[in-house]
Amino acid sequence: MYNKNFKGDVCSHSHSFFLDNFIRRIIQNPKKILDGYIQKGYTIVDLGCGPGYFSIDMAKMAGKTGKVIAVDLQKEMLEKVKKKAAKENLADRIQLHNCAQDRIGLNQGTQADFILAFYMVHETPDTGAFLEQVKEVLRPGGLFLLVEPVFHVSKTQFKAIMETAIKAGFILVDTPKKKGGRSLLLSI
Repeated sequence: MYNKNFKGDVCSHSHSFFLDNFIRRIIQNPKKILDGYIQKGYTIVDLGCGPGYFSIDMAKMAGKTGKVIAVDLQKEMLEKVKKKAAKENLADRIQLHNCAQDRIGLNQGTQADFILAFYMVHETPDTGAFLEQVKEVLRPGGLFLLVEPVFHVSKTQFKAIMETAIKAGFILVDTPKKKGGRSLLLSI
């Protein structure tokens, strides 16, 4: 459940229009941001999926044999993903998962080929604990794209996130440019 005492600035479902609209698609095109990371048949986890801005495109990119696990702590966001998936005939490729604010909580044994955390790591109450949980879900050799907004996360804060990721056992693959913010491509 949402921890009202945590001041992590979690974006409310009532503001979801700002997270998925035609203007954002011009500025942050999901296909361009994710190009080269997703293949047909992949299992993908979209952490903090919001209204499904990336989930829908990732499900298309993964094809009929792939799947996306859309994870969010707000049930209202997951309902928006569910409606979009049905409208796009992708409901069979997108699994919805309501998490707790301090626990991803996916089924033990879930192994993702690709994980996306777009503009959400700064919203977690414990970055180190969160990254340890991400590591449990990522298959060896899989990729984890972590993107943080420049307007919320300073260079110093982002460096701390990177250092925490490396301390957790992630390997820094790249610091990709033009991904919509401060970006890390990680693996294990």
